[in-house]
Amino acid sequence: MCRVVELKQSVLARNDECAVALREELTARGTVVVNLLSSPGSGKTELLERELTLARERGLAVAALTADLATEHDAARLARSGVPVKQVLTDGLCHLEAHMMRAQLDGWLPDGTRLLFVENVGNLVCPAGYDLGETLRVVLASVTEGEDKPLKYPTAYGLANLVVVTKTDLAAAAAFDEAAFRANVVRVNPGVEVVLTSARDGLGVGTLLERAVAALEGGPVHRPVMARPAPHRHGGDGDPDAGHHHHDGPAHHGAGHEHQHSAPLR
Repeated sequence: MCRVVELKQSVLARNDECAVALREELTARGTVVVNLLSSPGSGKTELLERELTLARERGLAVAALTADLATEHDAARLARSGVPVKQVLTDGLCHLEAHMMRAQLDGWLPDGTRLLFVENVGNLVCPAGYDLGETLRVVLASVTEGEDKPLKYPTAYGLANLVVVTKTDLAAAAAFDEAAFRANVVRVNPGVEVVLTSARDGLGVGTLLERAVAALEGGPVHRPVMARPAPHRHGGDGDPDAGHHHHDGPAHHGAGHEHQHSAPLR
């Protein structure tokens, strides 16, 4: 068991080193990364398409990476926005890692890109543990997923700089209890903003873009309690590494999962 933990710490440490370097490189280019995490079927692709379209209409230089285990369906949908889009196929890996990000950006990210939206693999466990060099980490949850998701996935929600609720047009049919959801978010991430959206009827569309632009312009970004240095603190998912986070980007090390990782950094 100790060997497994040591290996995992090594993988995460390498990821952190790459993420720090990537963040510095992108900052020097004037690019801010927004990392979107959610369960499969949350509606993040539809909402992101709307946000990208708004960005293009407003003349803002944006691009998007979308990651999936298979198919390029999401890239095709996002490309309808008219902005540069690239599909990342992870070949079974349940999350993106910083070195994968760097490899995808090399030679592709257009000069002058101000915002890069990253649609992570649909999963609330694995992606929560990996910093991608982002400035803004957003967790999305549809009203059909239930109010207890923040408690079931405390690392994902606990490290979010912003929480977005999707598909609110279905709230009544799903008997979604907004007050209970907000209370559960507060338990794992006090002070984080919760935004209600519906890509179908337009509620809240544009808010994600506004928050991303604010971060781009140097505005304050919510600092999760879980992201603050706390040596020896155990994370909410039972991972002894969950309390170890760096200072200059979103926190990591929280998923507590064991699976095959990609190759070490090049």
